[in-house]
Amino acid sequence: MGDRPHDDLSLLIQAASAGEEGAQARRFEGVHGELLRIARGAFRREAPGHTLQPPALVNEAWLQLAGSPTDFRSRAQFFGVAARAMRQILVDHARRAKADKRGGGAQHATLADVGSEDEQFDVLELEDAMQALEAHSPRLAEVVQMRFFAGLSVEEVAAALDLSAATVKRDWTYARAWLFSCMAGDDEEPT
Repeated sequence: MGDRPHDDLSLLIQAASAGEEGAQARRFEGVHGELLRIARGAFRREAPGHTLQPPALVNEAWLQLAGSPTDFRSRAQFFGVAARAMRQILVDHARRAKADKRGGGAQHATLADVGSEDEQFDVLELEDAMQALEAHSPRLAEVVQMRFFAGLSVEEVAAALDLSAATVKRDWTYARAWLFSCMAGDDEEPT
């Protein structure tokens, strides 16, 4: 294994993707703490009183990841996919909660890492904005996915997407403005 924990984790993820004996269980042990950190970060952006808890979110995401045919090339790619799975689980949970309350109980998330520490947005509104961003620019949506939902650094995103750190920083700034504009209902998208 490598000299750094990130190197070790990347090798473990690659071994599990290659079908190495016992690597799947070792991968879960190796990534569980990081997945829990990502889930806790996601819940810091959720409204208090959420019925789903971080360990349950990790378990549901792991079930999706373990059954995924994706061959993960790197730690960043793995955690990007994990963050996407967690995001989808939270969106599905919010949709079920909204359906149960017949529109009366929207789930909210704080977008502290996307711009405003105090302002809260409906999780489904954020999901709609993310889908619109993905249609506008898949790369920008991937940057947001990796930075906001997976908590990866600019350098990790740059390595995963084979971009420069400066490009990731520009994309991150633009994508945040784009999301806020979309969620604010502005008729014009940022340019």
